[in-house]
Amino acid sequence: MLRSMGPVHLTVSDLDRSLDYYRGAVGLSLLDRSGARASLGVAGRELLVLFEERDARPVPGATGLYHFALLVPNRVDLAQWLVHAARDHLRLVGMSDHFVSEAVYLSDPDDHGIEIYWDRPRSVWEGKVSSRLTSMPLQVEDLMGEVRDPENSRFVGLPAETVMGHVHLKVADVPKAIAFYRDVLGFALMAQLGRQAAFLADGGYHHHIGANTWESAGGSPPPPGSAALRHATLVLAGAPERDRILARIHEASAVEPTESGPMIRDPSGNALVLALPG
Repeated sequence: MLRSMGPVHLTVSDLDRSLDYYRGAVGLSLLDRSGARASLGVAGRELLVLFEERDARPVPGATGLYHFALLVPNRVDLAQWLVHAARDHLRLVGMSDHFVSEAVYLSDPDDHGIEIYWDRPRSVWEGKVSSRLTSMPLQVEDLMGEVRDPENSRFVGLPAETVMGHVHLKVADVPKAIAFYRDVLGFALMAQLGRQAAFLADGGYHHHIGANTWESAGGSPPPPGSAALRHATLVLAGAPERDRILARIHEASAVEPTESGPMIRDPSGNALVLALPG
């Protein structure tokens, strides 16, 4: 069904400030800027699109983005990023070992959540996600040991192979989110924490979509003009797969046309664009 996760689109309040942050702190490259819109990525591949609305503010308790997750190819890449974060005194909001991966968390100037992570080899966790997915303290010294000479290590940005690994959403109701992502879109439920969180994926991955109610139980979508998720992107395997999803979705979501493909919304109002490769 799914070829990959595509670009995440966000509303920000100050585009210059956000571009400074995503280039300098996160390590993305500016691909294009036109007026109040800018796109960023690696190696010419778009991963993030920002839209400026000067009065935009985050909305506590609303549904929307919990974090988007940038997947780097190797453990040393995460270690080199963490050396950069320490040297530049970046404010982090968490560091975790999830058994399937090791991850570092931060928030941008508009409080959009960001995860930078690497996956342990699939042979380590395949078939064990439901029982072993966890959040333990990251062994920072062990991770930093991947960098031979941290004092002289230069950070030149995220690796060219970096991709959008997953998107974790704030939802109003986890069972309803499961019913949508599993039964309508066709993802497999990989792990669940009762009514608090669920992790869904295609192709046996640990998760492409996370959904939780930790900050948003019973919440509503943020109003237009908020500093919030505009949409995430699912790059499907091809047009037949997209047509099958659209045939199933007419009772679950309205469909809105966009330049990148039809846009649908989950039961919590989170928007997803169904894109095709190319």
